[in-house]
Amino acid sequence: MNGLKKIQERYHYSWVVLKELVKTDFQLRYQGSFLGIAWSVLKPLMLFCVMYVVFAKFLKFTDGTPTFPLVLLLGISLWNFFAEATTMGLNGITGRGDLLRKINFPKYIVVVSATIGSLIGLAINMAVVLIFCIFARVHFTWRVLLLPLNFVEFYLLALGTALILATLNVYFRDIQHIWEVLMQMFFYATPIIYPLSMIIDRFGPAHVAEAQLIIKVMLLSPPAQIIQDIRHNLIAPDTTPITWTAYNHWWIALFPVALTLMLLWIGVHIFRKYSRKFAEVL
Repeated sequence: MNGLKKIQERYHYSWVVLKELVKTDFQLRYQGSFLGIAWSVLKPLMLFCVMYVVFAKFLKFTDGTPTFPLVLLLGISLWNFFAEATTMGLNGITGRGDLLRKINFPKYIVVVSATIGSLIGLAINMAVVLIFCIFARVHFTWRVLLLPLNFVEFYLLALGTALILATLNVYFRDIQHIWEVLMQMFFYATPIIYPLSMIIDRFGPAHVAEAQLIIKVMLLSPPAQIIQDIRHNLIAPDTTPITWTAYNHWWIALFPVALTLMLLWIGVHIFRKYSRKFAEVL
């Protein structure tokens, strides 16, 4: 009990600051907007409509199943979280320069608050996706019990990446422009708007082995692995390829998870090492 009380006393101030920053960031995000918080739902829905019309209807990007629209909506919602969390986290320290110089508190809270704000938006979007799934009569399986692990991994990936980017952005302001370009590249390199089965179709029967190799390499990317796992566990377990079905060896399938944890460790290490000089540099 004494140990627990000491932990509570030690982190009480940090917890209070974190709650206030999350509350302030979330309120400021939609301040002056007529629809307010509704934009957290409308934005991915509008983007989904555009993507669905362009890629599914005109360009015929589909896996041939009736659940593909839901898979597409889920992928867009998940990617929006990752893009927003990393971008907001990247600008967290530089955007709070005045606050960091005036008040003494753990600086990592600024990055954590930015990612938690994006996590709240993801929770709202997931509620919308779940409603669509219910109306579409998606057959849920026991795999939905694995979803909390998937979302924890996704948040740790976003947090680790945000900590690295936030640190780099203090010293190299060009990093925000570089990251914007990289995010566009990662978006098209991740199976979000197109199913992985389309790669095999485009290569043709004569090059199935090459297509399967490309799919295996793509699934080793942590964002791709997590997004595919969530799609598999929530909506389409029979038609969504994941690392566990692509590889026969479990240790290869765990590579994206290990890479996520490594990125988090690197992010925490770099941030702790250089955060002492943030106020001076800013």
